[in-house]
Amino acid sequence: MLLEWIRLHETFIGYSAGISVITFILTLIIVPFLIVRMPSDYFTYDRDNLKQYHRQHIIMRIMLLVLKNAFGYVFIFAGIAMLMLPGQGIITIFIGITLISFPKKRALECRIIRIKAVVRTINWMRARAHKGPVDLPVCSVNDAGSKVDANAISVKGIYKP
Repeated sequence: MLLEWIRLHETFIGYSAGISVITFILTLIIVPFLIVRMPSDYFTYDRDNLKQYHRQHIIMRIMLLVLKNAFGYVFIFAGIAMLMLPGQGIITIFIGITLISFPKKRALECRIIRIKAVVRTINWMRARAHKGPVDLPVCSVNDAGSKVDANAISVKGIYKP
């Protein structure tokens, strides 16, 4: 039965394998490039003071926001696929999350970057490119809007220095 299904869907399986190989190769190039280009203080600087962003024309800001979010969702979906296929799934999902815009994004980024495997992989990639390690966030914002110690966040697998 399985062999029969494979024979009936040889073209689909061939295209899927090809897309998987291409996605794997592209992530080996794109993900490290983006991680190395990310400033080391990405998780600690105040994003409310992005004056360069606010100087742009409103139409340009909207177009860039849509494009950035589209790329973010592509990275997230590719990362989810890479959890089952060859590739850097979790890191690719993380890059996608950093690109999209949504409420409480900063808190989610803080939780993800404090996972040992994620921060270790990111810092390893940055070290190979002779860049400093990322600065881990010291504080996070809770639901009420007040600052709390990020080390107090209790999520399984969180990196606690």
